[in-house]
Amino acid sequence: MVNSQFLLGEVNKLEEQIKLLIGLQDCDTRIGDIQTKKQEGPIKIERLTEELKILEDQLEDELNRLEGYKRDRRGAEQEIKELESRIEKSTIKLSNVKSNKEYTAALKEIGDVKREESLLEDRAIEIMEEIEELEAECSSSKAKKEELGEKVERDREEIAKELKALEEDLEILEKERTRFCRTIDEALLRRYDNLRKQKWGLAVSPVIKGVCQTCHMGIPPQKFNELIRGDGLMNCPNCLRIIYWGEDERFKVEAPSP
Repeated sequence: MVNSQFLLGEVNKLEEQIKLLIGLQDCDTRIGDIQTKKQEGPIKIERLTEELKILEDQLEDELNRLEGYKRDRRGAEQEIKELESRIEKSTIKLSNVKSNKEYTAALKEIGDVKREESLLEDRAIEIMEEIEELEAECSSSKAKKEELGEKVERDREEIAKELKALEEDLEILEKERTRFCRTIDEALLRRYDNLRKQKWGLAVSPVIKGVCQTCHMGIPPQKFNELIRGDGLMNCPNCLRIIYWGEDERFKVEAPSP
């Protein structure tokens, strides 16, 4: 009778420790999720800030090109004025020539200047078209930059609020984890922590229908029968995680608070 009570007590103790381990792992998983989310916000802002910098550089380049074209247009207009002045002077000169040779030379000079003027006018038209196109691009880039800048500010405020909420949740979970750690057997807790470091944060795994649900490898039938009987704390022979029978109704309910 005494042995039976002792064995029953050991089974209940093992069951309680497994439940606490399940609860601790759930707590650690949520802590890990929060830490990941804390990193996502700043990364998102950094990415948006980089996009904004690219747009700003693009706009600056477009504005510099636009200013260059405007200088070219002013230069072309000035040259056209100078050519018109030369044509006017040559025309006046033409009325005062006294020989056919001088007359022919004056006509040729006027023709050459007019052709040069025509080429400059064509170039001035091309420059105007370039200016109109660039002004449209600048206008579009400015609108995009302003829109993205506003988005960055909105997201920065939103992420700041999210980070504050995450910090509050994290503080609660860390306190909960401390309570779990105080309740679990010290040797078992060390075993759990070592496994968690080695196994990417997952030290405990359910076994359902003879298969470890983390490494997805089958458990030998004899080992699975021992697991069902609850003879003792067991490890998966494949991934070495602490395992429990996931189909056991006792472990399907929510783990007790520490």
